[in-house]
Amino acid sequence: MAFQTSSSLLIILFVSALPSLCLSSSSNNLFSLSVENPEHVIKSRNGNFTAGFYDAGENAFAFSIWFTEPRGQNLSFIWMANRDVLVNGKGSTLTLRSNGNLVLNDAGQVDVWSTNTTSLKPPQLILKDDGNLILLEDSNHVVWQSFDFPTDTLVPGQRLTRHASLVSSKSQTDPSSGFHKLFFDNDNVLRLVYDGPELSSIYWPPPWFQPWQVGRSTFNASRFVFLNLDGEFISSDNFTSETSDYGLVLQRRLTIDSDGNVRVYSRRHWGEKWDVSWQAFSAGCNVHGVCGENSFCKYEPYTGRTCLCLPGYKLKDESDSSVGCQPEFNLSCNPEDSGFLHIPNGDFYGYDQGTYLNVTFDECKKECLKLCNCKGFQYSHDGYQFKCYPKTLLVNGNLSPAFVGGFHVRLPNSSSFSLQEPDIKCEIVKAIKLERVYVSRHDSVFVKVLLWVVLAIGVFEFACIFLFWCLTWKKSSKQQTYDHLTGTGFRKYSYSELKEATRGFREEIGRGAGGIVYKGVLKDGRVAAIKRLNEANQIESEFLAEVNLIGRLNHMNLIDMWGYCAEGKYRMLVYEYMENGSLAENLESNKSLDWRKRYEIALGTARGLAYLHEECLEWVLHCDIKPQNILLDSDYKPKVADFGLSKLQNRNDLNNPSFSRIRGTRGYMAPEWVFNLPITSKVDVYSYGIVVLEMITGKSLRVDGPDHSHQGRLVTWVREKRNEGDGMVSWVERIMDPTVEGSFDMKTMEVLVTVALQCVVEDRDARPSMSRIVEMFQSHEIEY
Repeated sequence: MAFQTSSSLLIILFVSALPSLCLSSSSNNLFSLSVENPEHVIKSRNGNFTAGFYDAGENAFAFSIWFTEPRGQNLSFIWMANRDVLVNGKGSTLTLRSNGNLVLNDAGQVDVWSTNTTSLKPPQLILKDDGNLILLEDSNHVVWQSFDFPTDTLVPGQRLTRHASLVSSKSQTDPSSGFHKLFFDNDNVLRLVYDGPELSSIYWPPPWFQPWQVGRSTFNASRFVFLNLDGEFISSDNFTSETSDYGLVLQRRLTIDSDGNVRVYSRRHWGEKWDVSWQAFSAGCNVHGVCGENSFCKYEPYTGRTCLCLPGYKLKDESDSSVGCQPEFNLSCNPEDSGFLHIPNGDFYGYDQGTYLNVTFDECKKECLKLCNCKGFQYSHDGYQFKCYPKTLLVNGNLSPAFVGGFHVRLPNSSSFSLQEPDIKCEIVKAIKLERVYVSRHDSVFVKVLLWVVLAIGVFEFACIFLFWCLTWKKSSKQQTYDHLTGTGFRKYSYSELKEATRGFREEIGRGAGGIVYKGVLKDGRVAAIKRLNEANQIESEFLAEVNLIGRLNHMNLIDMWGYCAEGKYRMLVYEYMENGSLAENLESNKSLDWRKRYEIALGTARGLAYLHEECLEWVLHCDIKPQNILLDSDYKPKVADFGLSKLQNRNDLNNPSFSRIRGTRGYMAPEWVFNLPITSKVDVYSYGIVVLEMITGKSLRVDGPDHSHQGRLVTWVREKRNEGDGMVSWVERIMDPTVEGSFDMKTMEVLVTVALQCVVEDRDARPSMSRIVEMFQSHEIEY
């Protein structure tokens, strides 16, 4: 009885301390909005805009900004924070923390979105009169603003630049990212593209025209587009347009709708109906991707848009005609078994097997019959000549009286099919339901405390009874875990663990040919770099090679791997996070890498490669040494990373290791790769020499073609400077990066350059080994 009394007293004391603990934790937050309180909203000073949680479906909410409307009226959204990861209707919050980070939390369990910002002083969250949500520090410094991260809408005062795009929603009721996008292409032209799960195609401006033929200009570097209050739509590629109500100061918004069309909506006051005052397409069937494969899009002014299956084809999904159609027949490759059915005014864009000009109808038909995968052909006359287009894939179909010509679909000879119109529209309205179930909360504090007390008493008594056994088991378990970790060097993570650690793979810190690297925080608090490998033909072999290699390596100048994930189609690697990023990032941003740091980076990298080549249990060739694969820790100490292209070297056959394909990055590859010579560790020596020359000269190596011209010019330029005689200035001083300040030891720098030039000679046997390079560096004392 005494034992129960004392244990109960301890638990009551612990429970009584809970409120103070919670208060201490919440003191790090400046304020918080709750999804459960409809009054938790932010309004602009003029009252035109409201920010808060929007009910997007059954127990599914998004934090959004919308035009203020009377209660109960449909909302017009201009921005959403988490359109692709909706949160629960219980316990979800938007919190502004004292460190300056705005965080959206799902049901108190996981952060699904944040601004990823920091602030030296507590910031303010303000919704401006133009609808821009900003984090403001010191009354004049904007730390973050929603205008920089648009979703599907622009408002007056907001610019769309090359760093962002407008992405349509999936449907009128599903706000998640759809497949149509308004963006600036690489040629500086504003375009609309359908980027579906399997196919992608640009549809505005018409892709069969050159930009200058439709009045666009590619000669601009600013890349911006905006809509002003008067109703003028202006783009930096010379495209301008005016709304039908141009000149009136109205509420306006430009939106890429779920049907892929871009429209400008206008109205005088809040609460009124929005009117379409401009749109990119008057007929919706000019938009790609609205109807699926093997179907036509047909538009009627009064009935709207309809998707029709080709004759002989049926809907894949009876409830949604936008997913396309599938054949009801098996087509033989024998030309005598096929015939064609003419569909007037039918047009399919793209995927032509070829273009045949001035051919007869019979000749066009024969060209299609030659191909087993030809599904039909388009035959038309443009006023000058006949044109024939055999098709291997039938997408972007349009049935329009404006099209002169027709399509001839290939069918079995014995068939008798016709074009039929289903009673299904392309736009399918589906309600969203969040498929997550959380434990509901108890409203009564007394009941909650009572349950905790009862549970704690039971747990405490159970723990006392089995105390000795638990401690013994725990000690044994820890010892076994330690033995396992020391034996393997890393652990296996689940996909869900790494997804939670990266907050849904949000913060990208690097990418390459092998995959994308994200920043994450593991459950034990360690900050990690998590590399998600691309899904490619040989991805599993590359993944296993990298895991096996790095798991066996242990050196202060090699990246430390903590674990991996091999679950289903997912392949991921978990590394230690390097605070100062890659050497490439530091060189490009002109960060303060003084000469001492650059020398130590060169020396540390050489030590790591010497370990790979000569000291580890199995000698390794890295095969992709470049600034992007040399990472820097908080003290700018280098670590060699990314062994996805590594190759184990046979100790008994050092001169003839076999490589199934060329490996590495253009500009850093040794001549052996080009001339198909035996590959040895000297390929890494060559790449290392190029990297050292880049660090010394500050000249960026960007290779545009396969001839290694930039790489050759850098080496030649350094050699020429060394051979030039100048009694006033040392040749070393003339090649050194002029942007780097600080003192340096001339003799040491001369050795560094000389060694780098020895590394990049064409004769591989004349290049020093990495261990010899380390010896040459260490034999010269540094004086700064």
